[in-house]
Amino acid sequence: MSTEEFGATGPRSSYRTDSVATDAKGAPDGTDVRLAGRVVLWRRMGGLIFGHLQDRSGRVQISLSRDELGAEVVKEWSRAVKIGDFIGVAGSLYTTRRGERTVAVSELTVLNRTARALPDKWQGLSNVEARYRRRYLDLLVNPESRERFQTRTKIIQKIRRFLDENDFLEVETPILQEAASGAAARPFVTRHNALGEDFYLRISPETLLKRVVVGSLDRVYELGRNFRNEGMDSSHLQEFTMLEWYAAYWDYRDNMTFVRELVLTVLDEVLGTRTVTYNGVKLDFGADWPELDYRTEVARRTGIDLTVVRDLPTLRERVVGLGLDVENAVSYAGLVDLLYKKTVRPGLIQPCFLVHHPAELVPLARRSDSDPTRLDMFQVVVNGWEIVKAYSELVDPVEQRLRLEEQAVLREAGDDETMMMEEDFIEAMEYGMPPMSGLGLGIDRFIALLTDAPTLRDVVLFPAMRGARKGQTGPNDESDTDVD
Repeated sequence: MSTEEFGATGPRSSYRTDSVATDAKGAPDGTDVRLAGRVVLWRRMGGLIFGHLQDRSGRVQISLSRDELGAEVVKEWSRAVKIGDFIGVAGSLYTTRRGERTVAVSELTVLNRTARALPDKWQGLSNVEARYRRRYLDLLVNPESRERFQTRTKIIQKIRRFLDENDFLEVETPILQEAASGAAARPFVTRHNALGEDFYLRISPETLLKRVVVGSLDRVYELGRNFRNEGMDSSHLQEFTMLEWYAAYWDYRDNMTFVRELVLTVLDEVLGTRTVTYNGVKLDFGADWPELDYRTEVARRTGIDLTVVRDLPTLRERVVGLGLDVENAVSYAGLVDLLYKKTVRPGLIQPCFLVHHPAELVPLARRSDSDPTRLDMFQVVVNGWEIVKAYSELVDPVEQRLRLEEQAVLREAGDDETMMMEEDFIEAMEYGMPPMSGLGLGIDRFIALLTDAPTLRDVVLFPAMRGARKGQTGPNDESDTDVD
């Protein structure tokens, strides 16, 4: 049997590379099959050799019989094949006495060899950092990891279908941007040599997507990478996947209804349940998501009434004794946000809507007509994590300019997480921006919750690691000191 017949250099139709387990297990005994995959088990038992072939669909057992193939053939193939090699086989299906579907091999070809011994599942990747750094080995030896990343793909596919079916148009906006805007975050800076200017890796596509809506594409979304040069922990990565959408003529209430419907659809169609377990805690997405008022929750947990405490000096005095790093909070909004994140958010475990944030927190959001000190805004919080942030958008260019000018003053005072002025964005607003609501959903956090992943690194194929250029060679290298 030549290599070409198994498709290594010839037509792929000669065998199926994407369904080893399906092809072998879904047909009756006696069916002739042709399969290819990686050898992950290879052992001799008397006159038989048993092996396992693996691809993304799973594993299938193969057997080579000395009685059927002859002693010399079995001896030759026994020596030729090593664990980790890719082989193609032809043979017929049968069921062993233990009930395992198996391919009785009549022909075998080595398609490619491994130059390194594969790690043992339990011993070879005991260092969790090694699994992140060499994800290909993690995928190879850990079926739960393969399943998690396949689930990630299914979730993203379902999200896209849901938005497409609801008349949203997927668009793309630049990752290299002239201003860091759309969120309160410290940006990455990079040099554009051809243009001779510094650019920022985007922290959010928000202001660009709004410009698309100005251009009459009034229901758009983008699913892509954002970059924020900030701290790292189990729920934060500097490079992460974010979904944002904007819908003209919606307000934040429309988005509350819509995002809950999206989440439940994903759970129903991908997981088949509305209850998931994360770190031993059951999270019931199918129950009602209560609405919790932001300022009420802060007052209940800290005794600080943000409807009364409206300036930075007074707030600094009131938070004494709460263990907050007030010296690094150079703005009222920054300290309010820190207060909430340290005292309120960790206690929000079951899915809920957090609504009506103080007006100072988001310069791109619309203030409430009934109470201008709060925003028409909500977050979805689960497990103490912010999964969704959304609001009715500010569409008045005069007010938007004033808000961004206030941000510039804070930046000059030392707050490097404030938004930058974007004259092109203001100009787009001056041409007329329809009333709209936008929403951002953290894909990595969402998937981590649905797959019970300990950290966001467990749902990202190749997370950034310290020491990436040091040339570590062993799968159990202990020199990496990244922590979550």
